[in-house]
Order: sequence, then structure tokens, then C-alpha cells
Amino acid sequence: MSNTTPVGTLVLVPNTLDLGADIGDLQQVLPLGVLQHAARLTHWVAENAKTTRAFLKRVDAVVPLAQPLQALDIVELPRPRKGGGASEASPTELQALLKPALQGQDIGLISEAGLPAVADPGAALVDAAHRLGLPVLPLSGPSSLMLALAASGLNGQSFAFVGYLPVENSARAARVRELEALSRRHGQSQLIIETPYRNAALLAALLASLHDDTRLSVSCGLTLPQGWTRSDSVARWKAKTPQMPDRLPAVFSLLAR
Repeated sequence: MSNTTPVGTLVLVPNTLDLGADIGDLQQVLPLGVLQHAARLTHWVAENAKTTRAFLKRVDAVVPLAQPLQALDIVELPRPRKGGGASEASPTELQALLKPALQGQDIGLISEAGLPAVADPGAALVDAAHRLGLPVLPLSGPSSLMLALAASGLNGQSFAFVGYLPVENSARAARVRELEALSRRHGQSQLIIETPYRNAALLAALLASLHDDTRLSVSCGLTLPQGWTRSDSVARWKAKTPQMPDRLPAVFSLLAR
């Protein structure tokens, strides 16, 4: 790429954590500056075009969009590999998604919830942008992982996000014990996520596999009016286990003593 070629920026636009629930004014969870920046963008890369249009409709209610919603260019990332993680897109496909930026237009990258490219397939597009010499601009917004860690009272100086656990019972139990041993050895908090409809199954698996004195924290529905965080020993969780909602995202964190 010529140094004189004007290029656009890949703008990482945070989304809410509500998965489309009505939270009212977006400014309750997203800074006005983010909404103003989003309103100016005419090219987008998203996990889901339909939900991105819904997001931009909410933005338009606060800051009018630069162009009508139907005129915006919204393209979707290829589906991620099974179990989450990086996009399936090839380098050629990723470069095609970034074509507007190569032609001088800014592109917004948005996740279904929270920060793009964090526990999100958009990371592959960010990597491709760097390889092509495109500027990348992250905007401030909510991250369920950081909010859950902050609210947990666990070790915020040393932590690891380990993503999803195996679904099969014996493999999941083995992984939980492995993470507990790592946590005990290094004094490190371990952060786990799950598809909302499997929240209850994951909580049950954690309680069945962890030692009673291990600290377990669950944050559910963060930034929503009904959101909550509970941190307690596994023994106390067993004595009073809440019913986990199956439609709200949750973050599970553990710290072994």
C-alpha cells in the first residue's frame, strides 16, 4: 500500500450487553461520544446484520444517522468455528470486508454484545486490519468480563479468560478441576462464559466439581435493572443455589484458595 494512499479506520464500536432488551436511553450504558461516532459511520461489519440495524435504530433515536438506515452498507462476518473463537474467513475474505477502509472510508466493527474482538469473532478482522496497515480505533463501552471481574471481589491483578467449557459432562468436570488447580497454583481468577440457556447446567457442574472452599462468583444480566453479582464459597452456593435465568448472559469466575 502506498504511503500516500488515504485509508479509513476500523472503528471498534461497543454494543450494549442487553441482547436487544429494552433498556431505554442508550446513554445509560454507552457514552454519547460513541453514539455520535456510530451515527457517522456508513460502512459496518457485524456478526448479524439484522441486530446491527436494530442497534443503529436505537442510536438514531439519540443521534440522527448520517444516512438513512436502509442506505448503510452492513456486511456480516463468516460464522465462527464451533465453540466460538476466530472467524472462519480466509485472508482474502477479510481483505474484501475491509475494502471500504482501503478506499478511504471508515468501517464500524460491532459485536452482538459488549466490546468487539473480545471473546468475539471480530478479532480476526482486527488482525487483518493491522496486517494491511489500517488504523484501528477502539471506543469505550461495557465489557461483561471486566465488569464481572470488578464486581467479583476475586483477584483482579492476575486473571485468565478461558471462554467456554466442554458440554459433555465428564470432559467439563475434568476441565473445571484443571482450572481450579491452575487457580490454586497461581492465585489466578478464572473467568468462564456459557450460552445463556446452559447457565444452570454450568453452575451445577461447577458446584459438583469444585472444592467447598473455592470462591465462586456469578454475574448475570450486567447493566440491566435486574442484573446481579454474587460471590461466595462453593459450600455456601450449595446451601442456597439460585435459579439461573436462561435468557440472560452470565460470567462465572472462580478463585481457589
